[in-house]
Order: sequence, then structure tokens, then C-alpha cells
Amino acid sequence: MLLFFALGLLVHFVFFASIFDIYFTSPLVHGMTPQFTPLPPPARRLVLFVADGLRADALYELDENGNSRAPFIRNIIMHEGSWGISHTRVPTESRPGHVALIAGFYEDVSAVAKGWKENPVEFDSLFNESKYTWSWGSPDILPMFAKGASGDHVYTYSYDSKRQDFGAQDATKLDTWVFDNVKDFFHHARNNQSLLSKINEEKIVFFLHLLGIDTNGHAHRPSSRDYKDNIKKVDDGVKEIVSMFNHFYGNDGKTTFVFTSDHGMTDWGSHGAGHPSETLTPLVTWGAGIKYPQRLSAQQFDDVFLKEWRLENWKRLDVSQADIAPLMTSLIGVPFPLNSVGILPVDYLNNTDLFKAESMFTNAVQILEQFKVKMTQKKEATLPFLFAPFKSLSDSKQIDILRKARSYIKHKKFDEAKPSHLLPCSFVAIGILVAFFLLIQACPWTYYVYCLLPLPIWYAVLREFQVIQDLVASLLTYPLNHFVGYLLVFTLGTEVLVLSFFYRYMLTIGLTAFAAWPFLTQLWTRAKVTSLSWTFFSLLLAVFPLMPVVGRKPDISLVMGAGLLVLLLSLYVVTSLTKRKDSFLKEELLVHLLQVLNTVLSMYVVYSTQSSLLRKQGLPLTNQIISWATLASSLIVPLLSSPALFQRLFSILLSLMSTYLLLSTGYEALFPLVLSCLMFVWINIEQETLQQSGVSCKQKLTSIQFSYNTDITQFRQLCLDDIRRAFFLVFFLVTAFFGTGNIASINSFDLASVYCFLTVFSPFMMGSLMMWKILIPFVLVMCAFEAHFFFLVKDYGSWLDIGTSISHYVIVMSMTIFLVFLNGLAHLLTTKKLRLCGKPKSHLM
Repeated sequence: MLLFFALGLLVHFVFFASIFDIYFTSPLVHGMTPQFTPLPPPARRLVLFVADGLRADALYELDENGNSRAPFIRNIIMHEGSWGISHTRVPTESRPGHVALIAGFYEDVSAVAKGWKENPVEFDSLFNESKYTWSWGSPDILPMFAKGASGDHVYTYSYDSKRQDFGAQDATKLDTWVFDNVKDFFHHARNNQSLLSKINEEKIVFFLHLLGIDTNGHAHRPSSRDYKDNIKKVDDGVKEIVSMFNHFYGNDGKTTFVFTSDHGMTDWGSHGAGHPSETLTPLVTWGAGIKYPQRLSAQQFDDVFLKEWRLENWKRLDVSQADIAPLMTSLIGVPFPLNSVGILPVDYLNNTDLFKAESMFTNAVQILEQFKVKMTQKKEATLPFLFAPFKSLSDSKQIDILRKARSYIKHKKFDEAKPSHLLPCSFVAIGILVAFFLLIQACPWTYYVYCLLPLPIWYAVLREFQVIQDLVASLLTYPLNHFVGYLLVFTLGTEVLVLSFFYRYMLTIGLTAFAAWPFLTQLWTRAKVTSLSWTFFSLLLAVFPLMPVVGRKPDISLVMGAGLLVLLLSLYVVTSLTKRKDSFLKEELLVHLLQVLNTVLSMYVVYSTQSSLLRKQGLPLTNQIISWATLASSLIVPLLSSPALFQRLFSILLSLMSTYLLLSTGYEALFPLVLSCLMFVWINIEQETLQQSGVSCKQKLTSIQFSYNTDITQFRQLCLDDIRRAFFLVFFLVTAFFGTGNIASINSFDLASVYCFLTVFSPFMMGSLMMWKILIPFVLVMCAFEAHFFFLVKDYGSWLDIGTSISHYVIVMSMTIFLVFLNGLAHLLTTKKLRLCGKPKSHLM
């Protein structure tokens, strides 16, 4: 019985503790890069007034005599600045409100265990990013931002906690203490040269926390005379402080003032929940960088506050409370708080469109940095097959969105840098019209496919219109004779590409032209060894399209020779890598040795199978098992290797070559090896072209990791070399398809290719194996490209002409589809990392 009691107690204790582990674990992440607007800010200093517990209606409404309780603040609204309602979130407590205001995120839920007073985890804030911050107010609020700050630049001045007495007769003294101490501080600064120099610096903040209103609200309720009189006291104090600042700094126009509240209060004097009286707080801003009042004839809001407050003719700009933090940081030019999720309210800014756009861009990148860190953490702690990335913010979409925004900013199209729904809505409308037109004509369903399919394609094209426009603008900067020359070269190249579908020797012509490319540019003078390697392997690859594809006899000696070359290359590579002890782990060495052993087994299986078939003894079972095991492991084993560029590509080559040897009967066994060598040289030579064009600094290939995230904040404009790279990719893909056979005709492939796997006739299985043999060179090209970063159907003539043209059309269409599939496969093979056991080890490259 005692055992069951103890077990029940343990279970309930676990259930109790689980809510804190599940719901009260900090969601904050660390490791982001600070982001700031790269333009001069409008203000040198910022003064933040936070009237604790002040409801929006209590400040904005008029009293029974039609007068404002805060005449100075109301005058600001009508003549000097901008205003609105700041919408807070639950819990409407002082600490969460101040964290949202100053750090830009909604309270870390784990702080509930600290009574909303201490920091459960470190977080960044406006104060931390400032050069200096001076703060006055409650000892419950100020220390949390000073403790979380790096360095010694956040200064706090607090009264004794005993002053926070709900039973005191006059809680306004808490606010009077703050105003008096700020005045004394500036008076003292005139006689203190060190302090005087600090407060004349830029990027500084003054924070005045005013607790009197909250204290009177708790003690006497917001409807009381004490609460309302305290608002008047605060208004008078703010007026004096503003006057003092303007006088002290000689009315230099470089001070920004922000007046707001951390939360409101219910009619019965409490807060913490989500009633509008608690979540609606005032926001009034004025000074440097703040837009002046905007008079309007009418405004549309879901409430009737404007009429009640008689402010219907002054533009109201509502924000979420966390949006105030990025507003303040942009005004004084400090980095956005690293954990901020606030969205910059640009309508408050009185600045150029360029400044607004740059600030919005920086804000977006800062929030995205948190997403990337969080996704990385989640990815590392989740099994690969269970991890599902957020598709709307994939790496490619991140780059696409930010690249477009940066391009719009560069071309001063600031409105476009904001999200627009005009283009998608237009295409939806066109689609509906086309569908309706087909419907009234009772067209077959295939007509809908033919007519509607171009819409998403043209939508994708027009989405990239700015990129295309930038590329055209870049091309127009070339001299006319150069531009015409390049155009002729690309036109000729395209014709060669098309003719290669009919005449394989056109691939030889194209590869021979490729071989001469470095000698026509400055690459020869900058990288002679790389240029010679490119020429050698291009010419070597050019031999394969000249080889016969029909009627040739199997030659196992060529397959053995290809395997031997792979083994020699493996020996050289492994020897080279083991010399760099700090970058080649024992686990990775084991993977490469296993792949070398697998290559040896593949060579044995090919030779043994050929001998057995010549003796008419059939396919040995052992050979069949090894062949299928090699095929099954060819896409898994590379994931165990290092994600370093060279090591991962080499691992992929070894795995796929083992399978390709098993599917080879002659000279084609050499094709993937030569193609891979050319692909690696391509990577090297493109590194040289990037350095030559000044796009980026040359990076050692040994230091490049497939697992690195793209730096999405750094973009470059498309250039002529990008068109060349795209043409090279397509040409290599066509070469991978037609280099050793003509897949438009099935009789160009020998069934003997699959005898290491099966000899019993099975059309589906044999066809699948031959298709994989075709795709292996394709995968090698796509993996290499991953290291960088489209009416000829006849209905006349002979059946052979018609069939061939249809085959070519199908090939082109299939290539496009396979590009998508194999690009994903290449990304998987190059970027993922499986571990045999233990924790990951870190090492320097």
C-alpha cells in the first residue's frame, strides 16, 4: 500500500512539475548577429517616460468640464507629434510591459517563477544596445535591465522600496522624486566634466519610470480623484523635464521624447488580465525624427474612442507594445534588440523614404535571424526524418524575399519593398476569366490544363521582373560590340545545345569550345593549373559522345580499369586528408575506407558475374546480394561523411561509382569519373571568376561547408557570368544524359548492364535500373552545382521522325521536372550529416 502511495505521489509530482517544464521554459534564443540601420539617425538622444498603470482613456479623455487632465501631452498631440494606442498583451504586469517596451518581446513566461522581477535568462534591450542609459524610478523595474546589460553603461537611481506604500497618503511623491532627481542630475552634470561628456554623446537614453499613478490606482481605483490628479502631476513634470532638456542641449532638435505606459488598470484597481482597460495604453511621441500631427476629416476604427476623446481629426497610429522598441532604436541608430519581435511602425517616422525602407529591412533581417537560430536548434535536436522546415521561410525564399527588398530599395522603389497582393490577385482574376470562358464553351478538361498552366509560370516570371530588369540594365553597361559578341556566342551555344538532341557529336563541339574558354579570358594568367585542368578534362569528356552507343560489345577490362582509377584516386585523396589531422576525424576516415572496400567488391562482382555468365552458370546469389546492397547504400553512406565540400563530393562520387561499375559493360564506366573531375575543376574555376569580378573574396575549398547557411543580408546583382553558369549547368546536364547513350531510343542500352542485379526478364525492374544508371551522372552534376549558387514537336514526316521528336520533347520536359527532384536530392546528399554514434565533434578547418 505504501508503495502505491509513493508511486501515486511521484506521478502527481511529475504532472505538477511538467507544466513548468512544458509551458514555462524560456523560448528565447541566443547567438544572433546585431542589426542596425546603416544610415545616420535623426536623434542623438531619447527620453522615455513610462507612466506605470496609466490607462489610455484616462489620459486622452476630457474631464466633466471639457478640459484635459494632461494639457501638455494633449498639446503635443495636436501640434508637435504623433499619437495612438499601444496594445499590450497578458500578463498585464509591470515587468512584462517594460520588457515589451524596452526589449521588444513579450515576456519570457519562465519569469513567472521569479515574480516578474528577476531575469530568468539573459536578454538584449534598447538600454543594452545604447552607449549610455540613465534611469530613475522603482527598484522593482530598473535593476532587471541593468543586470541584463553587458558592460557598465546602464546607470540606475531608485528610491527605497518602502516608499511603494499603497497606504501612503500621497503616492505622487514617487513621481516627484523622479522628476527632482533628474533635474539634480543635470545640474550636477554642469560641474562634472566626465558626466557632461557622457550625456553629450550620441545613442544615449534617459528612462523615467513613474510609479505614482499605478500606486494610486491600486489604493484608490482609477475613478478616484487621487488617480486623476496624479495624471496632472505627471503631465506637469513631463513639461518641466522637456523644457529642461531643450534648454540644456540648446534646442538642438536632436532629442526624441516617448511617453507611454506599461499597462492599464481595471475599474476596481487591478491588472494582470486581458480586459481592454488593462491592455489599452497611451503612446505619444515627439521631437527628432517623429512625424508632426496629421489632420484628417475621418478615421476608421472598430471603437468609438476618437469621438469620446474628441481626437477624431488627428491621425491615430496604433501599435503593438513590442513595436515601440524598434521605433526607439531606429530613432537613435542603435542595433535592434536581438530578441525583439516588434515591427517598426514607420508611420511615426519623419524621415526619408530611404531611411524608412532601410529601417524596415534591418528590422526584418533582425527578426529573421531569430528564426534561423531557432530552426537550427530545433533541427539539431530532431531526427532528420521528423524535422519539417517552415516552407514559407525556406532558405531560398528568405533569399528571394530579401533580395527583392534590397533591389527595390536600391532603385528607390520604396513602396514595392512592402508586401503587395496586386500581382497574385491579378493572376487569380485572369484565371477565373479564362475558366469562365472555357466553361461557357463546354471545353474538355484538358483545355483547362493547357490554358491555365501558363498562368503560374508567367506569375513566377513577373515576380522576378525586378531581377530581370536589373540583369538587362547590367548588360546594357557593356560596350555595344561586346554585347553583340556575347549575344552571338550565347545564340550559337543554344543552337549547339538543341542540335545535340539530334547529333551527339555536337556535345563534342561544345566541350571543345569549353576547353578554350580560360584562354579567352584572364583566367589563364591568374590560375594556370586550374585552367589546364579544365581544358584537359573538357577534351577528355568530349571523347565520349563520339563513342558508339549501338552494337558495341561488352569490354569488362574497361570497367576494371575505371575501378582501378577510382581506387588510385581514393588512395591519393585519403592520404592527403589524413595529413590534415585536425579536419579529418576517425569516423570520416572509416567511412571513406568502407567506400573504397565497396568499390573493390563492385569490381569483383562485375568480373565474377561476367565469368559465371560466360560459363552459363547464372548469376551467383552472393553477387546479387552485394549488388543490391551497394545500390541501397549509395544514397545513405555519403550522409555519414563530413559536410566539407571536397570530402562530401568525393564521398558521393565513391558511392555512386560503386553502383555505376555494377551497371557498366564497357567504356561508359569511365564517364562519371571524368565528369566528376571536370565538375570539381568547374567549382575551382568559378571561385577564380568570382574573385576576378570582385564579387567576393576567394575562399579556400577546404573551408567551405555544405551545411553553412547563406548570408541572406549580402546580395549581389545578376551579371553576365550568371547566364554563363546557367548555360554550363544545362550543357553538362545534357552531356550527362547523352554522353554515353541516346535515351530517346531504348535500344542504345544493353540489357547486360543489369546482369549484376538480375538476369530473369523483368521489364519494370530492368528499366528502373537503367534509368538510375542514366541519372547517376545527372546527380553528380547537380551536387557540383549545389556548391555554387528553358515547338519542335513534329506531326509530319516518317513515324521515326515523329517518334524521335516526341521523345526529344518528353526528354526536355522530363529534364525540367527532374531538375526539381534532383536538386532536392543533391541538397540532401550534400548538406545532411548522419552520425554513427556519440555526440558531434567540432574542429577547425
